[in-house]
Amino acid sequence: MRTLTFFISLFLISFANNSFSQNLIVEEQPVEKDTITYKTGYGLRIGADISKPALAFFDKSYTGLEIVGDYRISKRWYIAGEIGHEKEITFEQFTTSTSKGNYIRLGANYNTYNNWLDMNNEIYVGGRYGFAIFDQTLNSYTPNVTTGSTNVPIYFPTSPITTPITETGLTAHWLEFLIGIKVETFKNLFIGFSGSFKVAVNIQDQTGFKTLYAPGFNEVLSSDTGFGFNYTISYLIPFVNK
Repeated sequence: MRTLTFFISLFLISFANNSFSQNLIVEEQPVEKDTITYKTGYGLRIGADISKPALAFFDKSYTGLEIVGDYRISKRWYIAGEIGHEKEITFEQFTTSTSKGNYIRLGANYNTYNNWLDMNNEIYVGGRYGFAIFDQTLNSYTPNVTTGSTNVPIYFPTSPITTPITETGLTAHWLEFLIGIKVETFKNLFIGFSGSFKVAVNIQDQTGFKTLYAPGFNEVLSSDTGFGFNYTISYLIPFVNK
């Protein structure tokens, strides 16, 4: 009887020890690493600024069209630029003028946003060099008149001069700094917004009249600076996935 009890006890101890050893083996097995690699498209992204036709719809003194594009050259950097045409009628207290012409802006964007997994969004900062060729027309103006007599003060006639004066081939050069976002809403389709601060390098004036608006630069402030913004929709043509 004692012998049978001994063998039963030995069997239970061996069984428990074997089960415990198997658990240790299972627990000590290394966890396999995730080998999935997420890639994003590198290529040409091209689109348009949809704010300009929207502005033209509500403001009949303005027309404009801008094509935007960028090309990704690394994980963070994009070569970027815009090309467009604008016409703006500016109304001042004693003048009405029209500026129209073509422009181009070239530069680069740097993406500061760390995307998750296969996301392809941007929060970026960038810089541009801008150049425009435009025509300036002084549509009407009211000159100040003086008789040369100290007893008669300078005055403005009630009727403005309405004979247009046009000067063509004026140029503008400027630098701008911008910040913006781009969000991939559907596969390879992006919507974006950006704002920019512009500093004039050289903006030519019409003879006898200061340029108030330059295509691509927008309104020229008295400090020779300006501001801009755009709302874009664009599509990425991926050449390679990295």
